[in-house]
Amino acid sequence: MTGVVPAFLTDPALVAVLDALPDARVVGGAVRDTLAGRPVADIDLATASVPTDVVAALARVGIRSVPTGLDHGTVTAISGGRGFEITTLRRDVATDGRRATVAFSTDWREDAERRDFTINAMSMGRNGTVYDYFGGIADLRAGVLRFVGDPAVRIAEDYLRIPRFFRFYARYGIGAPDPAAVAAIRAGVPGLAALSVERVWHELHGLLAVPSCEAAVALMAETGVLAAVLPEGASVGALERLLEAGAPADPVLRLAALLTGDALAVAVRLKLSVADRDRLVALRLPCPVAPGDDDAMLRRALAAEDPAVLVGRAWLTGAGEPDWARLRERLMAIPRPLFPLEGRHVLGLGVPPGPQVGTLLREVRSWWLDRGCQDDAAACLAALRERMGGAVFSSTA
Repeated sequence: MTGVVPAFLTDPALVAVLDALPDARVVGGAVRDTLAGRPVADIDLATASVPTDVVAALARVGIRSVPTGLDHGTVTAISGGRGFEITTLRRDVATDGRRATVAFSTDWREDAERRDFTINAMSMGRNGTVYDYFGGIADLRAGVLRFVGDPAVRIAEDYLRIPRFFRFYARYGIGAPDPAAVAAIRAGVPGLAALSVERVWHELHGLLAVPSCEAAVALMAETGVLAAVLPEGASVGALERLLEAGAPADPVLRLAALLTGDALAVAVRLKLSVADRDRLVALRLPCPVAPGDDDAMLRRALAAEDPAVLVGRAWLTGAGEPDWARLRERLMAIPRPLFPLEGRHVLGLGVPPGPQVGTLLREVRSWWLDRGCQDDAAACLAALRERMGGAVFSSTA
């Protein structure tokens, strides 16, 4: 298929790489998203040249390369301050359900044949010509996600293709899923146990970041995949309510909605980052405020909790309910109160370092919270002096 040259193909940084490797084509997401009318992010290339020849060709025109995956034929060209992955055409020699032993090839169709989905098996020449060996263009237009060839074979080659299917189905699928794909996925669920938890979370995170992911997650539940990747317990009902109410496309918030089991256990097993782990656990706690609370109560909660977590708990507690929607608006409109005193203020009044400093700060902060978190530093200092009981200290302030 020949068409108009996409704008990204005129990027000087990419043009320099293509000039060094005249046979190279763009593959993967850039082709798929261009045809779907979506923004292009990363640009990956394929070539019939072996990695050593790729490195040499780039060096001849002054482009630095990084050996990011030589065993699998991948080098990264650094051009215009950006990275372009370049992979030699391949064929699989052997696979174990996650990793493949490959041999280099010069056959573009053979390389496309080893890819996962038809919409990922296309390539594009520098003049905009699209090479489509397995009907990817038609599938993309129809919103059909099909495996290349026999779905069971593709899955057995790499079980990560199961969670990838749901991420792609959420982004590109329209209507009912491909029955052959669903049957192969259902049969392949036991193979998920062989995957690294980091890769599973990467795919699940990507799926939950898609604005409308509810149909894909429901299909995960129906095929047994959701129970396999979240054995601690998960249910799609709360997630569906969250999406119907227009909650943001926040993967951690959506994971909190899905879970019915121990959030900390999930976070530890999936090796979430510390920030994501702490946020997931906090989101699963009860919401400390309710729609009938006054502003003073909201300020106290905001002073004690991360505002984003509070709003997230309000989403999880009352998604779709107008009074909870108003509560979220109130929480987002109130600036977070910050207690104006620190240890230095106590020390500045002559209190010697020690436990008494913390005790006094806690007492004044409790007073500040009780009064609705509105007293300024001067008022808090006055309250501090009162709690010092008239004791005389030599000030160092």
